[in-house]
Amino acid sequence: MADTGDTPPCDLVTVPAREGLEAADILRIRHGVGPVLHDRDGDTLGFLVPPGTAERWDLPGSACTQTHTAARRGSGTPPVTGSGWLVPPDGAVRDATEPHRLRAALSEAVTMLRVVDRCQ
Repeated sequence: MADTGDTPPCDLVTVPAREGLEAADILRIRHGVGPVLHDRDGDTLGFLVPPGTAERWDLPGSACTQTHTAARRGSGTPPVTGSGWLVPPDGAVRDATEPHRLRAALSEAVTMLRVVDRCQ
């Protein structure tokens, strides 16, 4: 996808799908979520975050990479090969998820899932 300059590039935070789905729900309810990708196998989710996030992201169990591309509203094509949209740009409240809110939502998701797992 060519970068036409109308949308800034984003970095991508990838997490295991189970934690990512919970975090996406938390963000939708509280703050809104930016575009979210899923891999074709359903193993991981990727949250588009503002550029520069990869330089300071250090949450265990996740990774953040520079993509140098952007998700464009009205474009059905994800910026990462082999992925599809969980939350497409047109369905997102934000152009990118705020890193501090994503970090908090992921931490809460991990805690909730630990509780659920103990109760089963």
